[in-house]
Amino acid sequence: MANDKKNTKDKKPKFSPYWIYGIIIALFVGFHLFNNNTYQEGNKTTPSDFFKFLEAGDVEKVDIVKNTRVARVYLTKEAQEKEVHKNSKPTAFLTSTKLPNYKFEFGDLQNFENQLNEINKDLNTKPIISFDTETNDWGNLLMGILPFILLIGVWIFIMRRMSGGAGGGAGGQIFNIGKSKAKLFDQNTDVKISFKDVAGLEGAKEEVQEIVDFLKFPEKYTTLGGKIPKGALLVGPPGTGKTLLAKAVAGEAKVPFFSLSGSDFVEMFVGVGASRVRDLFKQAKEKSPSIIFIDEIDAIGRARGKNAMSGSNDERENTLNQLLTEMDGFGTNTNVIVIAATNRADILDKALMRAGRFDRQIFVDLPNLTERKAIFEVHLRPLKKAKGLDIDFLSKQTPGFSGADIANLCNEAALIAARTNKKAVEKQDFLDAVDRIVGGLEKRSNLFSVEEKKTIAYHEAGHAVVSWFLEHADPLVKVTIVPRGRSLGAAWYLPQEAYITRTNKFLDEICVTMGGRAAEQIIFNEISTGALGDLESVTKKAKAMVMIYGLNDKVGNITYYDPAGENGFVKPYSEKTAEIIDNEIKNIIETQFQRALELLTTKKDLLDKLANRLIEREVIFKDDLEELLGISPFKKSSTIVLEEE
Repeated sequence: MANDKKNTKDKKPKFSPYWIYGIIIALFVGFHLFNNNTYQEGNKTTPSDFFKFLEAGDVEKVDIVKNTRVARVYLTKEAQEKEVHKNSKPTAFLTSTKLPNYKFEFGDLQNFENQLNEINKDLNTKPIISFDTETNDWGNLLMGILPFILLIGVWIFIMRRMSGGAGGGAGGQIFNIGKSKAKLFDQNTDVKISFKDVAGLEGAKEEVQEIVDFLKFPEKYTTLGGKIPKGALLVGPPGTGKTLLAKAVAGEAKVPFFSLSGSDFVEMFVGVGASRVRDLFKQAKEKSPSIIFIDEIDAIGRARGKNAMSGSNDERENTLNQLLTEMDGFGTNTNVIVIAATNRADILDKALMRAGRFDRQIFVDLPNLTERKAIFEVHLRPLKKAKGLDIDFLSKQTPGFSGADIANLCNEAALIAARTNKKAVEKQDFLDAVDRIVGGLEKRSNLFSVEEKKTIAYHEAGHAVVSWFLEHADPLVKVTIVPRGRSLGAAWYLPQEAYITRTNKFLDEICVTMGGRAAEQIIFNEISTGALGDLESVTKKAKAMVMIYGLNDKVGNITYYDPAGENGFVKPYSEKTAEIIDNEIKNIIETQFQRALELLTTKKDLLDKLANRLIEREVIFKDDLEELLGISPFKKSSTIVLEEE
């Protein structure tokens, strides 16, 4: 209780700078109204009109201000009702003092007095004439300088905030553009993610755990003369768990953890990015030992000098230069470790990648079969699973899936089960979720004509028959003519998990992809536009064979792969080589198209059977394929990648 009272007593109310602005604006408006009403000097008129009003007996009082040569005219009540004076009535909001109806400036005071006395002596009811000297109008004076005071105050406040000075509550953070946007996680922060929640990625997890161990027990390594690494770069495809690893570090490390994105340094104001980098490392050094995590570091770490449009004062380059200095400069503090993540390591600046800044690069690749099983076990925990759900089967059905893909798959399966009012998530729900994620939403509302349905059926049957009789093609599991996403139909395959691909594998895949187009040519003697996706796929693969992997005899053992984009619009080969490349890409595709034509011509009866079954059922599985096509001479089992039209 004593501590609670003490804490309550120590808490000070937050003061927002907007209170200052509100008070200034209220004063500004108040003095504006006060000045306009209390000291309102009436409608402007001329001396000649005034003398006419005077002769008509409309004037009750005249105030003559000597030093400003201004006369204020007050009309009688009867005169104010006249048509000629209907717009002369002043309005007062903040005072009950009677206000003048008119004002005018006169010339020589003596001449004005003589003319006034001349007319006044002939009047029956003489107006009251008073002479005065204008004192300092503090209202007008304040109104003149108040806007400048307001602008100067705002400018001083912004400058103080940009330089890290005092000021403000939550509202003042809008002007805090020179300060780091990093979020701090420490022992007072409840971070629930730990290394136990990071399934798979055992090698990457081991290296990251070691970094945490460096900070917890530095003497274990320094006693042998070793130095704590200054930085680690997590590299891998999107969704593989790089940010999740960093969250686990924040949960496991008992040291301050600063987390932010590379884009948090970017600002339209010159010098702000470098200022934020300095402030970030300043905070980290004050709380050392500590960890800084920069997600998507390629936003500021892109190689310098690659953009011809950027000048020498490019803001992003200035930010990168400051980051390089902070990570390994004269004033570097070794008790701060930087962890960064990117899926585009090929475009990062070489100075950023060198040892001494990022001492180790940790590759976080797509999970293999064993790792996918571990990831499934993590994401299946919150689900109500059906009894006997085979996790091994699910792992085999998802080659090429990242950790994020598997998380999405589990969630999608739960949504599908809930949509059909099931009490638990079953195996079929996961298979439907795979179809939904890979192929897109099923569109049974699309209505095809009889001719279109027949064309699509033969096209998909062509893919299936060719793949069934080629040794290096992926196993086929399902063929469908139900449209999903952008595809009108699809042949589903289960890609084999391999780290290298041989020439025969490439050629068989191209042949299978051209099988749909070849089937249309054989059956209808013409080709439809439905094979656009097939053409894109085979062109990409043939181009990779020739230009990247050196799998073509005429081009030779050479690659034109340019991951960093250094060549820009300049071709790294001659026009003669370019002609050879074009011819070889075309030759590969045409050769495999003829190969598919020959195979389907010899298997035309099987092609007809499969197409007719597709027209009848719309979806056929492995059992139907074995019934119609016989046992494959080479393999075959279950699904994931598709050839779509």
